[in-house]
Amino acid sequence: MPAAQQTRHDTTAPFEVVVVGEALVDIVVSPQGTREYPGGSPANVAYGLGRLGVDTGLLTSIGDDHYAALIRQHLGNAGVGFLPGSLRRGGTATATAVLATDGSAQYDFDVQWDLPRIAPAALPKILHTGSIATFLAPGAAVVRELLEQSHQRCVVTYDPNIRPSLLGSHLEAKTIFEELVQFTEVVKLSDEDARWLYPRLSLEDTAQRILGLGPRLVAVTRGAEGSLLTTRDARVDVPSVPSAVADTIGAGDSYMSALIYGLLMRGAEGLAPAVLESLGRMAAKAAAITVRRPGAQPPTSDELQRDLPEHQPVAP
Repeated sequence: MPAAQQTRHDTTAPFEVVVVGEALVDIVVSPQGTREYPGGSPANVAYGLGRLGVDTGLLTSIGDDHYAALIRQHLGNAGVGFLPGSLRRGGTATATAVLATDGSAQYDFDVQWDLPRIAPAALPKILHTGSIATFLAPGAAVVRELLEQSHQRCVVTYDPNIRPSLLGSHLEAKTIFEELVQFTEVVKLSDEDARWLYPRLSLEDTAQRILGLGPRLVAVTRGAEGSLLTTRDARVDVPSVPSAVADTIGAGDSYMSALIYGLLMRGAEGLAPAVLESLGRMAAKAAAITVRRPGAQPPTSDELQRDLPEHQPVAP
């Protein structure tokens, strides 16, 4: 894997991971004032992968304003490359996050999502998508088309990262989600996502329902209660890692980045319980490191390795 701080200029060669989805700027309002951070769940995942040393490309849609410049510099610092078609004229999306005293965030979005029908020149090992990009027209149709064309030739991971204020009816959103997961191998969602999609089901039953639609692994994050990783043959409960909380922005995205990182490290091994536990521990540690710092600032691979006990190797 290349050094995370080297910006990649050649976007025609294959990436290890390609992330498809929105990049925006988080405008964070807190008692300490207002700050701007590059964000958007898919862009955060790409940034987290770049920080972990994974050769990562992002297919997105950003404009030519100062917000776009902020995003490009931020992702470039992590070595993330932009796929052709990601840059356009116009404004860049924003999300205003108002922080509560416990560090949790409430969001207000100014987002338009459109994407040209451009596929990667070569398929990566893992293709990841999620969040607004998979629900918001017209770009969501392009994302679905890309997954439909790619899922039998590379691993597809998906985090719906539900934002109810940007969705249509509950039935419409659930239908989009269920039609999309058939093209995925790994689905990660928060307990809030799971309860919004399936309010009458337990988290365990929700995982089983999603597995029945096609994926091999479903990971449900539960904040301080840890995460639940489920396959058709196994279920593993992974505790969270205690941490002081600056804010929770990007914690779930860091979890997702580390989960993808672990899947890359795993190679051809199966998803036995010991593998699930190792994947979950590493992802939980990445999220814990992220919440210690303001904004979406995920760990580097060195930080992640240092923060894990020596007797608990992260490699499955």
